[in-house]
Amino acid sequence: MLNRPGTSPRILVTGFGPFPGAPVNPTQALVRKLATLRRPAFADVTRIAHIFDVTYATVDRELPEQIARHRPDALLMFGLAARTPYIRIETRARNAVSMLWPDAGHTTVCRASIVPGADAQMFGPHTARLFRAALASGADVRPSRDAGRYLCNYLSWRSIEATRAPNGPRLAAFVHVPLLAQDTTSHRMTSDELTDTGEAILLEMIRMTRVKLRDAARNSGV
Repeated sequence: MLNRPGTSPRILVTGFGPFPGAPVNPTQALVRKLATLRRPAFADVTRIAHIFDVTYATVDRELPEQIARHRPDALLMFGLAARTPYIRIETRARNAVSMLWPDAGHTTVCRASIVPGADAQMFGPHTARLFRAALASGADVRPSRDAGRYLCNYLSWRSIEATRAPNGPRLAAFVHVPLLAQDTTSHRMTSDELTDTGEAILLEMIRMTRVKLRDAARNSGV
């Protein structure tokens, strides 16, 4: 069944499991919270939560499966940037893969690019609105042009490809989050603060998706 213009928003919200060097990934809990928050703004919104294992094969298999099964109008993806103490709204996916760091399945890629000869892919101007929404929550958040060379960047690349496919999602965004505070003496972001910022980003993604759906319905005469 294909997406129908004028239907209520369907948002696929994803995170990642643990990976070498990060035995705890805060995006797992964040995604589950965002998928279950009860707010009037979520009343007619279908939120699908999905956690990827940190392997290239998992992304290649499960992203198309999730899109085919749920037909999301938008993809909102979260990943961990353990060395960054603030939230990053990624603006593009680099055509780059690390040949040094194996994934959680101990797979090391044998080439340094995702698609030979291709340029970086941009998420689009909507990332500026997500940045402003996150900033309004009071968080330390910054736009980023470098999603790295690991699974976060790889999922970003594949998600942008998905938005360009016929009947694919209309919007995609990737957000890097930091490690969280483990006690009250830490200066790091708390779990509650991350949830508040994640909610602000999700609400803005929903607003933009509604506009896309209304425009599509208007153009199709629905």
